[in-house]
Amino acid sequence: MRVHLVDGTYELFRAWFGAPGATSHEGREVGATRGFLRSLAAMLRSDEVTHVACAFDQTVESFRNELFDGYKTGEGLEPDLLGQFPLAERASQALGVVTWPMVEFEADDALASGTAKFRDAPGVEQVLICSPDKDLTQCVSETKVVTLDRRREIVLDEDGVRAKFGVSPESIPDYLALVGDAADGIPGIPRWGAKSAARVLAKWAHIENIPKDHEHWGVEVRGAATLAENLRSRRHDALLYRKLATLRTDVPIDESLNDLRWRGPERAALEALCQEIGERALLDRI
Repeated sequence: MRVHLVDGTYELFRAWFGAPGATSHEGREVGATRGFLRSLAAMLRSDEVTHVACAFDQTVESFRNELFDGYKTGEGLEPDLLGQFPLAERASQALGVVTWPMVEFEADDALASGTAKFRDAPGVEQVLICSPDKDLTQCVSETKVVTLDRRREIVLDEDGVRAKFGVSPESIPDYLALVGDAADGIPGIPRWGAKSAARVLAKWAHIENIPKDHEHWGVEVRGAATLAENLRSRRHDALLYRKLATLRTDVPIDESLNDLRWRGPERAALEALCQEIGERALLDRI
């Protein structure tokens, strides 16, 4: 069997930017929830989707905000989008999907923890992390754990991660620490770009292994002396950024593999939600 772990936060954002806006009878914006509901329902119609869970950031902030003031917050997000997070969680639950709403942790941590729990369970052939988020590529393992970009239908296994980023999955947190990740508020180390980070980490794997003297790197990198100096002076920052980029695998996941088996929607809850958001057509297709 295959286990599908869905990044609900990404799916809601995708629907916000891709689906038409719509208002409920009460005048509440519900367009993204409608789009999310339709997308997840379409996924569940596939015969390959038998065991599934969906994770959400119930609050944008997490424990990482206590570690670094510059880490991402909900500031600047549209209130009409933030207001649909509870609706999207209800949509996932109404469809009969195991739903993990995160408060202290992030949705990505739940997905990483679910991957760690179920990847070696008896009968599991593959875990598909349904998200294009580069953070989650650190969970990829050979062809047993892959990421799936549902919109573009792109699957990344371990070879795919190396081809895209130039490093192995285990080095992705180090890569993000050096290069930075604007989406998460991780600034990176000055002058370190994707090519230089990939080339150095391909040889040394982790930040603490990189020799302080660039003459000992053993790889040709443009501007190596400046890069080495910047890393020497900001090594503490680099290690902090890596900690921010490293997904947790200890989120309490109480469900068993059998609990993730999709058995159909919670009909009463789904009917109530569809009535609330004005989505009648979906009921006829499920």
